[in-house]
Amino acid sequence: MINEILSKAAIGELHKLIDTNGFFVLTCHAGPDGDAIGSTLAMAHYLKALGKEAQVIVPDAYPDFLAWMPDSQEIVRFDKHRAKAELLLGAADVIFALDYNGLKRVDDMGPVIACSKARKVLIDHHLAPDDFCELSFSYPALSSTCELVFRIIYMMGGYEKLTKQACECLYAGMMTDTGAFTYSCSHQDLYVIISMLMQKGINKERIYNKVYNNYSEGRLRMMGYVLYEKMRVFAACHAALITLSRDEMNRFNFIKGDTEGLVNIPLQMKGICFSAFLREDTEKPLIRVSLRSQGTFPCNKFAEQYFGGGGHLNASGGQYHGTLDEAIAHFEKVLQEFCCNGQGHS
Repeated sequence: MINEILSKAAIGELHKLIDTNGFFVLTCHAGPDGDAIGSTLAMAHYLKALGKEAQVIVPDAYPDFLAWMPDSQEIVRFDKHRAKAELLLGAADVIFALDYNGLKRVDDMGPVIACSKARKVLIDHHLAPDDFCELSFSYPALSSTCELVFRIIYMMGGYEKLTKQACECLYAGMMTDTGAFTYSCSHQDLYVIISMLMQKGINKERIYNKVYNNYSEGRLRMMGYVLYEKMRVFAACHAALITLSRDEMNRFNFIKGDTEGLVNIPLQMKGICFSAFLREDTEKPLIRVSLRSQGTFPCNKFAEQYFGGGGHLNASGGQYHGTLDEAIAHFEKVLQEFCCNGQGHS
């Protein structure tokens, strides 16, 4: 039995919304990760089990190592099939905003969602959600949006309707958003939920292998290159930086998802509590910023103050509009500023 921490009034409102509508569109943030894809697909599976029509639409490509997820082949990419996606969003009775806290997180899809007459439901675990949905489930203390989706379905009495396929998606999302259960996973309810997913027949080892032991040769060679050639350590600030240019990624035959998790590796060094990864976007003229930390180092404050982003205490991200060299120089400057102000102590 898990603690029913969600608002019962909101659960009742969502239950009614599902009962009285027929067509649902599930959306997630740009650059979808395991939690984004897992939560949208799992909710779609659940709605279909209820006899509803459900369609997942994502802003752009997701990592290749998530393509095994059940029904992932039915996902519509907004950037590749815009006309179809716009028709679906316009026709929806209800649009779910899963794993994002504002329309800026869905890029060009944002204005289309805003203009849709569909009822909108936020299900997310990021801080400070924008007010763009009629019904909101915002719980930043939870490990992942997938955990939140499970809790919502459970409190609506829908556990029996959860298929094995939906549970595989939920487990994958929880696993990837906690670094294979190494952070943001201290609450005992999470492990009760995992046991309930296992009762549905999921294979934890198989899911782990599908996600973490399914990389390309290029990814492994790129990892070695990044650590040997590109990593810089700022010992006084207990920080490390890794970077990659578009040309460097092309050198290693980059595919979507190859850089996933690289930012976590420097944290394995003794004395390092903050890791940053700056890389050129493969399609847009900007620098993607990924930040990870341990202890009390506030990644989210660093991302918000210096890279127009945000996120969680120990996992955040942002962007920089300029060249990679300019982004590196900016990072070095603001890291010193941040540490000198005493904000970076772990």
